[in-house]
Amino acid sequence: MDAEQIGASLRRSPALGARLRAIMGLALDVALPPLCASCRELVADTGICPGCWSKLHFIAPPYCERLGIPFAYDPGPGILSMQALADPPAYSRARAAVRYDEVARTLVHALKYGDRLDLAPTMGRWMARAGRELFSGADALLPVPLHWRRLWARRCNQSALLAKNISAETGVPVADMALRRVNRRKAPDRGG
Repeated sequence: MDAEQIGASLRRSPALGARLRAIMGLALDVALPPLCASCRELVADTGICPGCWSKLHFIAPPYCERLGIPFAYDPGPGILSMQALADPPAYSRARAAVRYDEVARTLVHALKYGDRLDLAPTMGRWMARAGRELFSGADALLPVPLHWRRLWARRCNQSALLAKNISAETGVPVADMALRRVNRRKAPDRGG
């Protein structure tokens, strides 16, 4: 039986195809069990183990209206942080889903450098939730393009993948061809 005949058999019998996919999924789980993206412990499903999940610090109000830095107490509406007053950024508002601590850094690096593209839907949902009020008036999402050499090394533009997942959550379209990277150099470090 060749590949074409197998494909025809699977199309005629959806139940057989479903069983075959289940068997292949089980074989894959045995050969490559799902591991926590942060600590590499076994998990029941893809993603993050309960221990690492409990170490994530999600950012919620009250926070600085401009930088999104969380406040220890609620100072009232429209209050800016000392950082935003001392060194005002060029943008009007920014948000982050989680504090960039050990677990968050490991997850970002797993997505960015470790081919853990399975993290993008979860991280995209977090970002969509964190920036909900910013997306309500947005015309488009603009993922930062990679230079072709960096794209070749990473095999995927993770910011475009995150933008696609944020778009699915928010309905804001992705304009992935609106920007083009022409310079290979990284942006200068802004000290943050």
